[in-house]
Amino acid sequence: MNSINIHENEARQKAIELGKLVVNALDSKKANNIMLLGLSKETVIADCFVIATGTSSTHIKSLADEVEFKLFETLQIKPSHIEGFGNSSWILMDYGTVIVHIFTKDAREFYNLERLWVDAENIPVETIEQ
Repeated sequence: MNSINIHENEARQKAIELGKLVVNALDSKKANNIMLLGLSKETVIADCFVIATGTSSTHIKSLADEVEFKLFETLQIKPSHIEGFGNSSWILMDYGTVIVHIFTKDAREFYNLERLWVDAENIPVETIEQ
């Protein structure tokens, strides 16, 4: 294995670990249908997407707040960009290698990212009560 592949695998593993932290933060605030998708073979946009559903606009905002709080508390990182706080149906948080999508049920069904990224790896995660 050459050094480029080693670095790509290390970066992918770090992204998956970051994604798992996001999943746990979302789970701790009762997000629904949380998915961690591996995209490193599909695109250069990010190594992982985390997709989750909230029950209301207030819930998706509190889910985003929890992700931001937990990742800063644990790793001292902040998202480089957040979109959709005023929208109330979809919040996107860009952590570079991991992009977090938090939807209302209707918005998730409408945008259907799972179908768009159907070839992505569905990474199983076990959530841990914090």
